[in-house]
Amino acid sequence: MQAAVATVDQARQLGLLEEEYQKICEILGREPNFTELSVFSVMWSEHCSYKNSITWLKTLPREGSRMLAAAGEENAGLVDIGDGLACCFKIESHNHPSAIEPYQGAATGVGGINRDIFSMGARPIAQLNSLRFGNIDTDRTKWLVKGVVKGIGDYGNAFGIPTVGGEVYFDDCYEQNNLVNAMSVGIVPVGKQISAGAGPAGNPVYIFGSATGKDGIHGAAFASKDMSEDSISDLPSVQVGDPFWEKLILEASMELIETGAVVGMQDMGAAGITCSTSEMSAKTGVGMDVWLDKVPMRQADMKAWELLLSESQERMLVVIQKGMESVAEQVFQKWELTYEQIAVVTDTGRVRYFMNGVLEGDIPAESLVLGGGAPVYKREWETPSYFAEIEKFQLDAIADINPAEARVAALKLSAEPNIASKRWIYEQYDSMVGTVNQSTNVPSDAAVVAIKGTNRSLALTVDCNARYVFADPDKGCQIAVAEASRNIRVTGGVPTGVTNCLNFGNPYNKEVYYQFKHAIDGMGKACRKFDTPVTGGNVSFYNQSTSGNAVYPTPTIGMVGIIEKPEHRMSLHFKNAGDLIYLVGKTRNDLGSSQYLAKLKGVEYSPCPYFDLEEEYNVQMAVYNAITNGMLQSAHDISEGGLFIAALESAMAGKLGFDLCTESGLRLDAALFGESQSRVMVTVSPASQLALESHLQQAGVAYTHIGTVASAGVVVNGESWGNTDEFAHGYNTSIGNRMNQ
Repeated sequence: MQAAVATVDQARQLGLLEEEYQKICEILGREPNFTELSVFSVMWSEHCSYKNSITWLKTLPREGSRMLAAAGEENAGLVDIGDGLACCFKIESHNHPSAIEPYQGAATGVGGINRDIFSMGARPIAQLNSLRFGNIDTDRTKWLVKGVVKGIGDYGNAFGIPTVGGEVYFDDCYEQNNLVNAMSVGIVPVGKQISAGAGPAGNPVYIFGSATGKDGIHGAAFASKDMSEDSISDLPSVQVGDPFWEKLILEASMELIETGAVVGMQDMGAAGITCSTSEMSAKTGVGMDVWLDKVPMRQADMKAWELLLSESQERMLVVIQKGMESVAEQVFQKWELTYEQIAVVTDTGRVRYFMNGVLEGDIPAESLVLGGGAPVYKREWETPSYFAEIEKFQLDAIADINPAEARVAALKLSAEPNIASKRWIYEQYDSMVGTVNQSTNVPSDAAVVAIKGTNRSLALTVDCNARYVFADPDKGCQIAVAEASRNIRVTGGVPTGVTNCLNFGNPYNKEVYYQFKHAIDGMGKACRKFDTPVTGGNVSFYNQSTSGNAVYPTPTIGMVGIIEKPEHRMSLHFKNAGDLIYLVGKTRNDLGSSQYLAKLKGVEYSPCPYFDLEEEYNVQMAVYNAITNGMLQSAHDISEGGLFIAALESAMAGKLGFDLCTESGLRLDAALFGESQSRVMVTVSPASQLALESHLQQAGVAYTHIGTVASAGVVVNGESWGNTDEFAHGYNTSIGNRMNQ
């Protein structure tokens, strides 16, 4: 190689530490050139290497009876769902790109996560998302929301995969660092999944899909630093997507797999050609010789390092069985895709990059990848200083409310953006597109997708109350897992596995690292309790402005469950006037970290709600068994907004009303709006009342008969609060009205 030696200063500019530069020199046995240094900078970025998080990620449970691929082994998680089928699923972030260019940032996040699924041979059947924005009334937030929602909707609708669920929150901490987490779920016959390995030496390596341009260069490194006012200069780091190309690539990939020609396949996401060539090589202990001048280009005169680092969308790397090149090329031609053989598998264990016959880079593949030579750090942490403010909170200092004040609070709370209907958002998504499997759109706590050709359905959810995690990272993350499991259980499903998207601030900030470490501890405890191993996911650090303001710690939980029989499917809406309303679980005098306290009372610092894993598990199992035994008419977990909001949602969905009585001995505000955990509101016909009570007694869980489903109207503690429509108006129109002001 004739290229000039890269310097330590250049390493710093690329986001590498001086000690990391020295480690690169040790690995290579010499100083790197700029192309090699660029390769290390993206592969050793936090986004690709998890260098500040892998120590703790390894403590999470990663094995289970249904697991078919261990966490980190493949592009996505894989669990057995019966009938000879496996479910492939994963969630990832596209936070920084969406903060700069919300439409393309969100759209390419959707495209990238779907490619992770079909690169394993699974056909995507459903998408979900978790979105966080700042103050809904600021111009910046409105611009971001409109761009992100349109990007998700346009890409998903055109690609033909339904968006079936998700969550949206608005809090000031996300004003400069919005979060866009995209989840995709697919199905593949067991044994038909495709690995991301490269196989033996001699196999040809093809790139196919779209041509390569300069968009997305250093995207992985961009995602591994704090946001600043100058971040708009990183616009070239934002990729540009094309869902129509993606659809062609999906169908070509499925057909290519059926030919038996595929040895291994991987999408080109973060770090582009660099990542896919090095990871596929390292996975099977081989190497690759890559001819960069053969890469189809959208722009002339691209340099070697630009080709290696480009994150142009809709591209795949596939290793083909030697001798089956013509079979693969016929498929590419049929679908009119750009393609070219750009590499060959070698037995050297090294990735060597050539440009016009010149060797531009020569690196041991293992040195670049997670679990290989990439650096691993355990950063220092310290208890967040704001915990002192939380400890000052005294519930008695908050005056309780009288019935008249409670009605006013209920009207205000039902229109709060974190509680109100997200209709303005989800109506821009197509939840029924595609015919492979189908969502029925019946209201339930988890999205339900029927699996064609079987009696089973998938129950899907994404959950995280970041305000709880902020107040207590360990307990708050336990609650995030518990709520996901609860949503699946009350929908009639059995939780099977978790994918996570861990959104935090700068890991070099000791308080942020405390949040991260303790959130992982809590996640591990809860996942073990609910038998939901972590199949994989994504760490997104640096969701923090250079001024030091970090987002709430937001470990988003994506969970997949199985509904074994159609009759087990449970919805949340009230069914019949005269049905009895029961509260399963115990309500406490607890307003901690509730939306009522934060949004209506303006209290920013308060404790996490009381939570006990054993109590939560028992409540979930009691409700699930009541569902599968045919006792219940409806079931709805109690979360943001408390009991009143849960009842209102069930009433509105069923076009009915309710007559509710709060439990004695409780504050009225806590009884109606507190967010005590481990509670589910269920309805039962009078004929099944005694059977339900007997079942709950035997299960050893607390329960209370709290009311009756009415034909219309809202009655609380014997007083009429008017018609359901009065509450429904604000609930259904709040977000749309505020977005369009």
